[in-house]
Amino acid sequence: MALPIGAVAPDFEAETTEGRIRFHDWIGDSWALLFSHPKDFTPVCTTELGALAKLKPEFDKRGVKLMGLSVDPVDKHHGWSEDIRETQGAAPNYPMIGDTDYNVSKLYDMLPAAVSGDPAKRTAADNQTVRNVFVIGPDKKIKLVLVYPMTTGRNFQEILRAIDSLQLTAKHRVATPADWKQGEDVIIAGSVSDDEAKGIYPQGWKAPKPYIRIVPQPK
Repeated sequence: MALPIGAVAPDFEAETTEGRIRFHDWIGDSWALLFSHPKDFTPVCTTELGALAKLKPEFDKRGVKLMGLSVDPVDKHHGWSEDIRETQGAAPNYPMIGDTDYNVSKLYDMLPAAVSGDPAKRTAADNQTVRNVFVIGPDKKIKLVLVYPMTTGRNFQEILRAIDSLQLTAKHRVATPADWKQGEDVIIAGSVSDDEAKGIYPQGWKAPKPYIRIVPQPK
């Protein structure tokens, strides 16, 4: 059973490119993005790590810490980082876990419990299920899970859009419609009765159907 939204993100200790961390302590009061890779020196992942490095200021603005993972040792991550800098124009500027004992991959249901042995003898195809994105809130609960195949690069603009929605809806009793972007109208959450909504939105709302109550994005 994959980890569901709302579950507490498993805590762990791990070696990273920025030293040993305990995950929950590292998150602190921030949001976190944990994103995983099946192996170092793989082409799609190389583009992803470079893209995320360039976008780090956008995640910083939202109070989101970045943590990468690959099923290879930290010393290989450092070598891969130089390739990423050379080919993508930016090297990872966030920690990368060396998950050589598969501990984190197993905790997060990305690899079967039976996996063991030398990670150097495993191919990217062996680890192809280690292609996940987890967005974790300050309460250490999983807010979003995305799983990608090896041949499809991740869209970090979409991940930023989703984080904007998650953070907005964590603060206000609203939901965001399809393709919503920051600043656009939102929907009053179904858990809010009309009587409650009148107190929150005294100016009223648009309602093409009684269950679709549209208001401007709360500040």
